Amino acid sequence: MQEIEHRSMSGLSKEERRQVEIEQGLDNLSHYLDGLFRVPFTGWRFGLDALIGLIPNVGDTLTSFASFYILLAGVRYGVPKITLLRMAFNIGLDYLVGMIPFIGDAFDFVWKANKQNMDLIRERAAGHGQGKTSDYVFVFAIIGVLILVLIGSIAVSVYVIGAIVNEIITGNI
Repeated sequence: MQEIEHRSMSGLSKEERRQVEIEQGLDNLSHYLDGLFRVPFTGWRFGLDALIGLIPNVGDTLTSFASFYILLAGVRYGVPKITLLRMAFNIGLDYLVGMIPFIGDAFDFVWKANKQNMDLIRERAAGHGQGKTSDYVFVFAIIGVLILVLIGSIAVSVYVIGAIVNEIITGNI
């Protein structure tokens, strides 16, 4: 099989081979995050996003950074800004709902933000050129807002945990 793939890639230019490798790497990242494991006797799939997301705040934060890489790939493939905004919304929703205990964990099994974002790249990149500097500025601004949301949610979690610990120590609970 690899021999066939190697022969079919040999006819491609160096730039085309690089694009194929990037696409394959993005597909692999998306697959690991959203579809690595299959629930036996069902068609349901889940990935590392759902598993790592079981660790409150830490898991969702780590997988969000992997999702940012896919968002940046959207710029490299020349995806329009409105689609980049939709991709950021998918990441933000995945993070915000994902941090709710139990509900967020169940949501991670259903909401496949990375797979959706890869589908958006495939649908919207056709016929578009590479991203411009303004696209990168736009995406970095979006990522900055998402990072502020991440930091804010962590701060709220630390505050709530601190308040609970304080109540336990003072004996009010």
